Amino acid sequence: MVGERFDARKLSTRNRRWSNWSRLQSCDPRDFVKVSGVGHLSEVVGMAGAEGRQVTTVGSGHSFTPAALSEDLLLDITSIAGVISVDRESGLVEVGAGTILADLNRELDRLGLAMPNLGDIDRQTIAGAVSTGTHGTGRSLPNISAQIEAFKLVTADGEVREFGPGSLELLAGRVAIGSLGVLASITLRTVPAFSLHRIDEPMDLDEVLSDFDRITQENEHFEFFVFPYTRTALTLKRNRTDLPLAPRSGTDRFLGDVVLENGIGDLALRLSGLIPGSIPRMARYSTHFMSQSEQVDRSHRVFANYRTIRFNEMEYALPAESGPEALDRVLGLIEEESFPLAMPIECRISAGDDALISQAHGRHTVYIAVHQHQTMEFEPYFREIEKIFREYDGRPHWGKLHFREAADLAPSFPRWDEFQAVRDDLDPNRTFSNAYVNRVLGP
Repeated sequence: MVGERFDARKLSTRNRRWSNWSRLQSCDPRDFVKVSGVGHLSEVVGMAGAEGRQVTTVGSGHSFTPAALSEDLLLDITSIAGVISVDRESGLVEVGAGTILADLNRELDRLGLAMPNLGDIDRQTIAGAVSTGTHGTGRSLPNISAQIEAFKLVTADGEVREFGPGSLELLAGRVAIGSLGVLASITLRTVPAFSLHRIDEPMDLDEVLSDFDRITQENEHFEFFVFPYTRTALTLKRNRTDLPLAPRSGTDRFLGDVVLENGIGDLALRLSGLIPGSIPRMARYSTHFMSQSEQVDRSHRVFANYRTIRFNEMEYALPAESGPEALDRVLGLIEEESFPLAMPIECRISAGDDALISQAHGRHTVYIAVHQHQTMEFEPYFREIEKIFREYDGRPHWGKLHFREAADLAPSFPRWDEFQAVRDDLDPNRTFSNAYVNRVLGP
């Protein structure tokens, strides 16, 4: 039997059932292996490849899509973690692919280095973050995968292959949804550690949308949130500073993040699911809790938000010039159709990049993210909103919910065929293609 070749040393001893962070996606793989290091990873993948098995990799489970689901062999790479090597002069840092971003950020700070940009969640593995196109916000800053200068990849024969600058494989592997092999390590270009001055301020939504270009040009990192059924945006401006550190107090963090936003906020969202008609009134009431605040702290602590509310999310990447109009249309649709969406919509911006199937490939990009509490239905509402995004040639975030397939995605990516050629070369037998990968990239 094929499965008999996997001995107890290689198999995880925990329950084999796996679920993602929001509990929407789950699977019962035939084998669930937590690899202990790159050598073990190479051995298990090579064995699986020789036996014709399907291999899927999982990190911390922060993808909302079925990207990590497997009915065959599921690999947990979170033990392949930590900083492997550092070149302070160039800023190049090699890290294990299973490194959690929060741990990486603390270690980089200790070394006097930092990631130039980050998203607002730091619980993903670096491999999972780059593979799905995770990003922060900033008009002149591309997504996290653009920081990759090289990576080591375990292919289906168990070989550890390295790809660096100038290779087509690097451009393909920066964002690949795990379809080329298993990332073992990633070399990132970092910058000297820096501090950020963050100002949170409520603003009239119409003012934000009309001045979006100016605001995003004047601030290194800008984003905003707006509740459906309201016209008040909570804006977040973050800029580098030499001011002395003035972080939020522990009491302020506890009361604001733990008690109010995540504790009372989660309860309110659960109640809104029971009484959907209360959502517009609750949204308008929630805007009263938006107030101006500011802090100065190390960059990674300013980027990351404390978040325990579990939700499901769809996010689309649109041409930057279309973002404000598309967002206004989404809010109009929600109100006109009385969609029971109670969580705020998030809007961010990034520079374009050259990763072959990155959502921001070749164009400045505005990202619009729609959320729904995990206890509430989302699909019919997300499907209708997706129609608006598609009118603007929107590209879905690979790790967030969408309803697209390879045939209609391909025309949105100018170098799609080049990516497929790399995929054919590195994984001709589709060892690393699960149902989701086959759906969005083709068999």
